[in-house]
Amino acid sequence: MSFLDHLEELRWHLIRSTLAVVIIGIVAFAMKEFIFDTVLLGPKKMDFPTYKFFCSIATYFGMESSFCADTLPFTIQSRTMAGQFSAHIWTSIWAGFILGFPYILYEMWRFISPGLYEKERKNSKGFIFAASFLFFSGVLFGYYIVTPFSINFLGTYQVSKEVLNEFDLSSFISTVKASVIACGIMFELPIIIYFLTKVGLVTPEVLKKHRKIALVVVLIVAAVITPPDVASQIVVTIPVLILYQISIYISRRVLKNEAKKLGKNVTKSS
Repeated sequence: MSFLDHLEELRWHLIRSTLAVVIIGIVAFAMKEFIFDTVLLGPKKMDFPTYKFFCSIATYFGMESSFCADTLPFTIQSRTMAGQFSAHIWTSIWAGFILGFPYILYEMWRFISPGLYEKERKNSKGFIFAASFLFFSGVLFGYYIVTPFSINFLGTYQVSKEVLNEFDLSSFISTVKASVIACGIMFELPIIIYFLTKVGLVTPEVLKKHRKIALVVVLIVAAVITPPDVASQIVVTIPVLILYQISIYISRRVLKNEAKKLGKNVTKSS
């Protein structure tokens, strides 16, 4: 295929991916009560599972905790005429992207796979499942861990009792969206390292050598997507460091497989 033919093929894959996002988004748009009342505004309610879990831990150790409060001391408002309608549309689109992520990966795979050898295609059959599993694991981690910590901290923080917390709807949704999407992407680290190792840009030695730098980067990312308290940053940092260690193992495994293939080819040629 020529370069223009490849572009045409890519265009159709992008169109089908976009259609999938739009279709799922339309379904999400129709499920307004569930999307907003149950999912988006769930972390605002004190009966949210994360709050109950950390409250039970604090109670067990006889500690006071904001997780045990009756309500969070803030309100959510829409300050523009089209604020709620705009939030409804964009939330539906993001829901379409998150839920349609496996299909988007499938379309990407269909575009890339013809350029791979038959053995590479066989070895990469689990790519869509693995990438989707990691992404949704990150999304759930962001929703059930990072989001409640962020909302609880920022929603109860006051510089003065004279200042009330009245957040705009778009600001609240952005906090939830940033936590969920950022964690979903971060959890794709092993997949990213796998492909970087395959193309020769990363080795296990490089990953080990720059482990301290990676730790600093992880702490910075954790500080960006979580409130500025130590507990929240530790909660986010631990799983990412575990994923980093898994990525080192994956990189080492990829190089071992490549060395085996090279050894077999040398044996055949001799």
